Amino acid sequence: MDIKVNKINSANAEINAAITRGTIDANLEKIAKELTKSAKVPGFRKGKVPVSAVKQQYGERLVQDAEAEALRELLSRGLEMMEIANDMLIGEPQIAKFDKTDDMIDVMVKIAMRPAIELGDYAALVDAFEKPAVSDEEVMKRITDLAQAQAPYVDVEEDRELVAGDTALIDFEGFIDGEAFQGGKAEGFSLRLGSGQFIPGFEDQVIGMKKGEEKTIEVTFPENYGSETLAGKPAQFKVKVNAIQTKGEVAIDDELAKKMLPGDENATLDLLKEKVKQQIESEELSKLYNDELKPNLLEKFVDTFIFDLPDFVVEQEMDMALNKKARELSEEELNALKESEEKVKELRETLREDASRSVKATFIIDALAKAESIAVPEQEVMQTIYFEAMQMGQDPAQAYEHYKNAGYLPAIQMAMIEDKVLSKLLNSKIKED
Repeated sequence: MDIKVNKINSANAEINAAITRGTIDANLEKIAKELTKSAKVPGFRKGKVPVSAVKQQYGERLVQDAEAEALRELLSRGLEMMEIANDMLIGEPQIAKFDKTDDMIDVMVKIAMRPAIELGDYAALVDAFEKPAVSDEEVMKRITDLAQAQAPYVDVEEDRELVAGDTALIDFEGFIDGEAFQGGKAEGFSLRLGSGQFIPGFEDQVIGMKKGEEKTIEVTFPENYGSETLAGKPAQFKVKVNAIQTKGEVAIDDELAKKMLPGDENATLDLLKEKVKQQIESEELSKLYNDELKPNLLEKFVDTFIFDLPDFVVEQEMDMALNKKARELSEEELNALKESEEKVKELRETLREDASRSVKATFIIDALAKAESIAVPEQEVMQTIYFEAMQMGQDPAQAYEHYKNAGYLPAIQMAMIEDKVLSKLLNSKIKED
C-alpha cells in the first residue's frame, strides 16, 4: 500500500493512499480464516467451516471488512509517519475520496488536530476596571420596595376612583352570547390593577370605578387563549367593586431589619443597608460582566491569539449557522434558495468569518480552562439544569433528559466553563475602592 502524507498546518493533515487489490484480498483471507472458528454455516460443525463456505455466506460483508481494515492500517501508518498521536485528533478522520476500481482504491483521508495555542501572558490582556458604584439612594429605594412588598393591605376609606397600582376586591361573572360560561365567576376576588392577571382590556376598564359601583366590561379573549371554547370570543363581564385597597406604610427601622434578616437577633438598619448594597453591587457587576466585559474580553482574545483551525470543525459550524439562518428566512426567500445551489453556497460562505471566530473562541476557552485548572463535571451541569427547570416550574428530570437526548449537554457544559474562565480572569482585575 503506497501512502503519502501532507501535514498542511498544525491543525490539518491529509493522508493519500493507493490500496491495491492484493491488500484487500490478503485482508479478506485473514478475516475469513478468523470467522471459520466461530461462523455458523448450515451443514458444517462449528469450528470446522471451510474458508470457501465462509466467503460464500458472508460475501460483500467480508469485502467491506477487508476495506475497513485497510483504511485503519493506512490511518495508523499515516499518523505514525507524521508523528501525530491519537490524543491530538479531533473527531473522526474524514474520508474525502474513495475511488474504487477493479485493481485498487484511491483514498484521501483528512485529519483534524487540536491546535496548539501559545497563550503567553494572557492575564495582561485583561484590563482593570472599577466595581459599579451603588448610591445610598439606590440602597434605600431597594429597602423601601422590599418593605412595601411585605406591607399589609389596608382599605381606602375615601370616596375616590381606582387607579393603577390599587388592589380592587371585586365580584364578577362572565358571559358569551348572553350565556354564563364555566370558570367565569368569582366573588371577593383580589385584583391588583396593572398586574396583567386578566385578559387584555379588563383591568383598564376597572380603573376609574369606585367602591360599590357596578359595570359591564366588554373584552375579547385572545386567539391563543388556553380554552378553545373561549379563544377569540367576545365576552361581557358584570363587575362590582366591593373595596379598594392599597399597601400600608412600613417603618424603615431596626425592627424591619430583624424581619428581613431572620436568624440575626442583632440585625440593625445599618447592617441591612450593608447587605442590600452588597446584593445590588453583585447584580450590577453580573450585568456589567454579561453585557459588556465578558463579550469584549473574548473578542479581544480571538483578535489576539493566532493559530490554525481544523477545517472540518469550521465547516460544521458553518452548516449549523446556515441551518439557523434558514429558519429565520421567509418562505419566499427559502424558495429562492432552493432554486439556486449557487445562492446557497454564497450565503454559506458569508457565514465563514463568524463561524471561524466562534470555533476559535471555543479552543481559546478550552486552553484557558486548562491553564486556570477550571472544569465543570457532568454532575454540575445536571444540577444547573435541575435548578433552572425548578425555577420555571418544569420537571427537572424531564428537562435534563430533553437536553441530553438533543445533544445539548456538551454546549451547556462549554458555556459554563466559559463563564467560569472569564469571571475568574475579570475578578482578578477589579479595582477596589
